[in-house]
Amino acid sequence: MKSMEEMLKAAQQAAETIEKQMTEMQGKLDTIEVEGAAGGGLVKIRCSAKGRVLGIAIDDSLMALSEKQMLEDLVAAAFNDARAKADAISSQEMTRMQQGMGLPPGFKLPGM
Repeated sequence: MKSMEEMLKAAQQAAETIEKQMTEMQGKLDTIEVEGAAGGGLVKIRCSAKGRVLGIAIDDSLMALSEKQMLEDLVAAAFNDARAKADAISSQEMTRMQQGMGLPPGFKLPGM
């Protein structure tokens, strides 16, 4: 039977491993790109899967002052589309990491 000290040491090592894997996953998510689009592709936003905006493309046809409100709405919609895709990838990567650690599906790690 393991002593309390051995069990605490094993728990500490497991926590350090999880923390390291979380840090690695956050770095990986920042290298994966997603693209959100709105208005049939008139506005596109590229983001990292971590949610960092990398670029915005706006079709020239929307550059008229009379299109300002629509342009603002399309930028918001494209960002939300990119954010949803980033969240989906983040969730997939988290599930993959948890399965690799042998954790049950749906298990919530602290800080997630």
